[in-house]
Amino acid sequence: MAFMAVLESDLRALSAEARRRHPAVKDAAEHAILKLRTLSSPSEISLNEDIVRIFLMACEVKTVKLSVIGLSCLQKLISHDAVAPSVLNEILPTLKDHAEMSDESVQLKTLQTILIIFQSRLHPESEENMAKALGICLQLLENNRSSDSVRNTAAATFRQAVALVFEHVVLVESLPAEKFGSGSYISRTSSVTGDVNRSMNNSELDNNFASRKSSLMRETATSSGKLGLRLLEDLTALAAGGSACWLHVSSLQRTFALDILEFILSNYVAMFKILVPYEQVLQHQICSLLMTSLRTNYELEGEVGEPYFRRLVLRSVAHIIKLYSSSLITECEVFLSMLIKLTFLDLPLWHRILVLEILRGFCVEARTLRILFQNFDMHPKNTNVVEGMVKALARVVSSVQFLETSEESLAAVAGMFSSKAKGIEWSLDNDASNAAVLVASEAHAISLAIEGLLGVVFTVASLTDEAVDSGELESPRCDYVPSAKCTGKTAVLCISMVDSLWLTILDALSLILARSQGEAIVLEILKGYQAFTQACGVLHAIEPLNSFLASLCKFTINFPNEVERRSGVLLSPASKRSDINSDQRDNIVLTPKNVQALRTLFNIAHRLHNVLGPSWVLVLETLSALDRAIHSPHAATQEVSTSVPRVTRASSGQYSDFSILSSLNSQLFESSALMHISAVKSLLSALCQLSHQCMLDTSSGFGPSTSQKIGSISFSVERMISILVNNLHRVLPLWDQVVGHFLELADNSNQHLRNMALDALDQSICAVLGSENEDHALSRSDDNSQDLESNETELRLLESAVISPLRVLYSSSQSIDVRAGSLKILLHVLERCGEKLRYCWPDILELLRSVADASEKDLVTLGFQSLRVIMNDGLSSIPPDYLNVCIDVTGAYGDQKTELNISLTAIGLLWTTTDFIVKGLSHESAEEKETEIMEVISVSNKMDGQNGEEQKDNISVDMNSHSPSANMADRDKLIVSVFSLLQKLGADERPEVRNSAIRTLFQILGGHGQKLSESMWEDCLWNYVFPTLDRVSHMAATSSKDEWQGKELGIRGGKAVHMLIHHSRNTAQKQWDETLVLVFSGIARLLRSFFPFLRSLNNFWSGWESLLLFVKNSIFNGSKEVSLAAINCLQTTVLGHCSKGNFPTPYLVSVLDVYEVFLQKSPNYNGSTTIKVKQEVLLGLGELYVQAQRMFDDQMYKRLLAIIGLAIKQTVTKSDNCEAEPGHVPHLLRTVLEVLPMLCPAEHLSSMWLILLRELLQYLPGQDSPPQGEEEEAGEVSTSDHIPDVNVKMKCETPNDTASASVQKAELPSPTSSSAQEATVNIPSYLLAEKLIPVLVDLILQAPVVEKYIIFPEVIHSLGRSMTTRRDNPDDSLWRLAVKGFNRMLVGDISETAVDSGPDSKFSKPARLRIWKKVADVYEIFLVGYCGRALPSNSLSPATLKDDESLEMTIVDILGEQILKSSIDAPIEILQRLVSTLDRCASRTCSLPVETVELMPLHCSRFSLKCLQTLFSLSSFSDEEGNWSLTRSEVSKLVIMVLMVRCECILNRFLADEKDVGDRPLPTVRLEEVIFVLQELARLVIHSDTASVLPLNPHLRSTLAEGSSGKQPHLLVLFPSLSELVVSRESRVRELVKDLLKLIAKELTLEKVNTGC
Repeated sequence: MAFMAVLESDLRALSAEARRRHPAVKDAAEHAILKLRTLSSPSEISLNEDIVRIFLMACEVKTVKLSVIGLSCLQKLISHDAVAPSVLNEILPTLKDHAEMSDESVQLKTLQTILIIFQSRLHPESEENMAKALGICLQLLENNRSSDSVRNTAAATFRQAVALVFEHVVLVESLPAEKFGSGSYISRTSSVTGDVNRSMNNSELDNNFASRKSSLMRETATSSGKLGLRLLEDLTALAAGGSACWLHVSSLQRTFALDILEFILSNYVAMFKILVPYEQVLQHQICSLLMTSLRTNYELEGEVGEPYFRRLVLRSVAHIIKLYSSSLITECEVFLSMLIKLTFLDLPLWHRILVLEILRGFCVEARTLRILFQNFDMHPKNTNVVEGMVKALARVVSSVQFLETSEESLAAVAGMFSSKAKGIEWSLDNDASNAAVLVASEAHAISLAIEGLLGVVFTVASLTDEAVDSGELESPRCDYVPSAKCTGKTAVLCISMVDSLWLTILDALSLILARSQGEAIVLEILKGYQAFTQACGVLHAIEPLNSFLASLCKFTINFPNEVERRSGVLLSPASKRSDINSDQRDNIVLTPKNVQALRTLFNIAHRLHNVLGPSWVLVLETLSALDRAIHSPHAATQEVSTSVPRVTRASSGQYSDFSILSSLNSQLFESSALMHISAVKSLLSALCQLSHQCMLDTSSGFGPSTSQKIGSISFSVERMISILVNNLHRVLPLWDQVVGHFLELADNSNQHLRNMALDALDQSICAVLGSENEDHALSRSDDNSQDLESNETELRLLESAVISPLRVLYSSSQSIDVRAGSLKILLHVLERCGEKLRYCWPDILELLRSVADASEKDLVTLGFQSLRVIMNDGLSSIPPDYLNVCIDVTGAYGDQKTELNISLTAIGLLWTTTDFIVKGLSHESAEEKETEIMEVISVSNKMDGQNGEEQKDNISVDMNSHSPSANMADRDKLIVSVFSLLQKLGADERPEVRNSAIRTLFQILGGHGQKLSESMWEDCLWNYVFPTLDRVSHMAATSSKDEWQGKELGIRGGKAVHMLIHHSRNTAQKQWDETLVLVFSGIARLLRSFFPFLRSLNNFWSGWESLLLFVKNSIFNGSKEVSLAAINCLQTTVLGHCSKGNFPTPYLVSVLDVYEVFLQKSPNYNGSTTIKVKQEVLLGLGELYVQAQRMFDDQMYKRLLAIIGLAIKQTVTKSDNCEAEPGHVPHLLRTVLEVLPMLCPAEHLSSMWLILLRELLQYLPGQDSPPQGEEEEAGEVSTSDHIPDVNVKMKCETPNDTASASVQKAELPSPTSSSAQEATVNIPSYLLAEKLIPVLVDLILQAPVVEKYIIFPEVIHSLGRSMTTRRDNPDDSLWRLAVKGFNRMLVGDISETAVDSGPDSKFSKPARLRIWKKVADVYEIFLVGYCGRALPSNSLSPATLKDDESLEMTIVDILGEQILKSSIDAPIEILQRLVSTLDRCASRTCSLPVETVELMPLHCSRFSLKCLQTLFSLSSFSDEEGNWSLTRSEVSKLVIMVLMVRCECILNRFLADEKDVGDRPLPTVRLEEVIFVLQELARLVIHSDTASVLPLNPHLRSTLAEGSSGKQPHLLVLFPSLSELVVSRESRVRELVKDLLKLIAKELTLEKVNTGC
């Protein structure tokens, strides 16, 4: 073991030290080492005394080193229990001897050894040993030769030894191990509340012990108990200045002895309370000692007069009072009286401070204060010591106002509290003056007194909370029952304490609060205010409560004119209001004290809201002033002491105080939800009282007083609203009280108050109706059905009570502003919570209905805004029974004449209502849903146009097999009421209203027609639609045509200035025309959407005929807008249903009848309107045919063409056409040209192509009868399989199987009559033909092959005639368009027709010949006579001339490249003519003499060269050509012969001209022509078939045939002419001729052979 090793080491050290001078000790040590090795544990050592004795032997030597070693080893042995108790008798004498040694180390070792003995099992049990051990300590303590360290160690050792002695007594006597008091004086925490709370926690065990004290008291019987008692008695004697007999000490410092006694009293309470001998010593000896010490004159010198001794005496007294007052009543009463008396004596400040510290300690310890008050103040025979203490402390506090240095003392007090709050000990500077020390001492005394008073306050509060927790008192959160009496022990104690102490405490605390500015002290005192006030509230101590509240309110806001009042005067709540309601200046400065006081007030109000009752008035007056300060632009915190703008304050840190206070102000009233209903009513009554008092003082003028009163009223109103909002779950009991006050305000003469009342009523109603309480009530009733009726009754009463103030305001008030305000409130209610209303709709609708009749525009506008909210967003929440009332009210607003926009919007609301009715009411039950679906399906089928008897039967079953349910009947009834209102509004004198009504009527029918039954549709048509059309048509025809004057805007220059009205709306008739247009548009929409379904209704044919009659009259007699609308009505219907096959033929024929009659009679009407209507009719005919062409037969198509032709005839024969402008086609003919492309005959009308095209050909210029025999040739075309029978009978449907329609019309002029031919002469400059040719060509290209082949000759002939107009009118575009059309036809169609014409072709040879003959005629006439000519024209621009030349080149290219090179079946004579035509055109330059050729225009020579080039191209051949056909071969043969002749002619002409001109140069044209020919001859390569026709010698022909390379035999034909050109003067010509001769040589295989030489 480590201990054994250490011990052996110590023995070796001892042996070494004693080796020289003390051999016996050395031998003993070595012997002990050997002995130690045989032992294994401390217990074995304790049985063998040899080990201990060697150390005692070493100590007996009394040398320092050996003594130190010996004592150290003894300490180790004792601490390890290695020493037997019997050895103690030997150890103590040794220690006593060593205590007499002068060496300090030995003395210290001795004291350590004694302490170890007391801590070990060697603890002295006998009086002798105990006295020896303690005597050693006292000996060293009192020895003058002892050093300070030894004396201090001796004192500490003695204290610890005493503690160990009494600990041993507690252990042996089996006393409770817990200590019943603090081991020392309770230290001060950072706050008085902390001290009180800690003392409350430490008092629990004392209370337990006090309850079982009588059963625990007993006599001591143990020796240890007796030892302790002897020690206690000796210590008491020493403290009294006597001697200790048992300890054998004659004297000892009284301070030290008293300190030991104070320690024993405070730490071993159980010993004195349980063991009787100890209690007797305490009562008779210790108390006597302390009383004597307290009575000692403080002026005595010596130890007794020292502050430390006085402190010990006072602390000991305090311990006795705190710990033993229950058993030492008399002694404690004496002590307390003496302490209180000391505060009155003229003692030194340090002594007074000591006394005040003791009193402060009593006050902050709740247990002590409670026991003292119970034992003394509540006992009639005892002195009121607690009251005396409080008054003494209050006297000390109040003395501050009499001190010369009161301000400095108060500042020092504030500093002390601030340091305490921060946890810092307050101290003076080292160099502080005596005056500063005096001020600090006085401040310290005052601080102790203040803390003592606050301790009493917090003790009362803590005891009150304890009473609440134990159930003796009701919590302030519970209901306040004034009749309830407090019977609990703690509650009675608290009430007694409050009654006896509150006035003294209030005076002292209010004085300090008024004089202090430090934040910490103010905060601490306000905590005391809060705690005591709350305790008073819980205890129902009304007078203290009101007094503390009044005092607190004085510190909340600084009023400039505030009068300080004596704090001790008791005031009633009503009298205290004068302080707060006094007139104020604008500048209000909130100090930190004010802010903290306000926070305290809020805390009190939150805590006591259920028990304040009438005291609320005090709180509310203060909060009202605070509210004014918060919202005042001149209010500031103390740091911002001047008036600054609100923005500046808002941006500063100080303004956060305002934000916090404002939040607290709001939270106070928000917490009313937690208050009992009676408390809420008390709060509301206080608010009403505050508001009433201010209302009485308010006058009509404005000033500081008036504004403050209004501010208080505003505060009251806002807080009432806040209370209402936070108590929505129980609003009904509070509603009348709140709203009654609002209505009273609304009746006030002050406008500001009226507005305030209206705003408050608005917020209140919206808050109540917008809450979720109604929903919660309904959900609860769903869970418990038996509560349903009661919940509904409650909701009905609530809604009625909430809405009734609005009706009262509107009906009873004479002020327009108030009535308007009530309507605004209603609007807000509907906007925010209209969907939650259930039972108040009759009242609301009745109010709105009465508003509609008002004459004030503003009221009507406000009422209608509410109606809009209902109709747009609230229909789903309105019970169905009230929908008809909503519709009637809406109609009333539509009929009012005050505001036009309201009427228009009301009409829109009717549409919204209809949407809701149709969509909402038709889906309530499963059976009704199924029926509705079937109806929708049947109506939808009819909309899609399913015809046939079976379909009609299905429709009848779907629409009529189900009897209308109650829901359907209600829906139809509502819809009918809407239609009736719209029909009535449709006849309104205001155009905007009636137009909107009519538009809405048709939009409703169009949008919801699928959901209406047949009966409803019939009712709508016969009762609303057609009557509306009849009435509007009548009004449009009979209304005045007088021009209106606009609204008068003012007067200028003595004349009235009127608003301008557009000319299209400046008469009543024009306005009604606009309405009629809307009616036609609406009917068109209905027919477009529902025509198939409507056609199945009874008597619809008669309605259709009526509609056609209206349309016809409108077209003839109406304005342009009306006419166009009527036409559009028919067009929309036809176009929408013809393509679907839903428009029967009789209806189509009836529409054609209307159009035809109009065009027949239109010449009787003049003006641009008629022209525009004609254009619409013509466009309508074209669109009608496009959509309904499947319904047309030959007769109907011919009739359509006759109508179009009639329109053209009327236009072209009208000599006074004012619309036709020079160079422009009349508008009507333009429309015809737009329509013509639409009239392409359908497939079943292919025979109509010839009629259509021949009709158009009549309008081309110079059209005459076809040449003789052409009609017969056309008849030879085999078309039996391609032209259908034209004798098609028209089927006429019989509508409704009751009436038949015959379509027999008068014979119209034939479309092919010559009237049109004669008429065209009146159209100037062929304008119609110019526009017609592109249309004609497009139609030809679209025509079927057979019909197109038949009409081709006529078309080509007509185009050719148009092309020949170039000579007479070269500036016009007719010939150009004709050329382009001719080219398009040939390129796109003739070649294809030629390909199709084979041996099995369905076309005859004469017919083909006729076509080619026409083509050849056109080419021959136009190319030869009109192309490449110098035509007289001075107006054509260079660009136009260039375009014309390009057009000439194009026609030549098409002839050469597209026709002659194609595989056409043209006869040889036609080909010869075409080639001859090209040759004639190419010969123009060479045929002219040299004198004339110079005069030829350049474009003429270019055209001649183009034709010559075409001849070269037609005769050429290349290997790339793969389409060398028979026709191509024949053309090549014809061309080569013509070309050779032409070339030879050109060459010879050149030679002749060159001789004739002599030395003069040849014309450029002639030279260019020769060069071009020579170049082309060099490039020309011909086919062998082509070469076969060349006029060559047979021998040469056979030679060329045998050769394989001969491809230019044509050069041989021209060899003679070329040979003559060798001598030409033109070098370029000679070079080209040279090249040609080389080619001839090559062709003859005569190239020069290289011989090598």
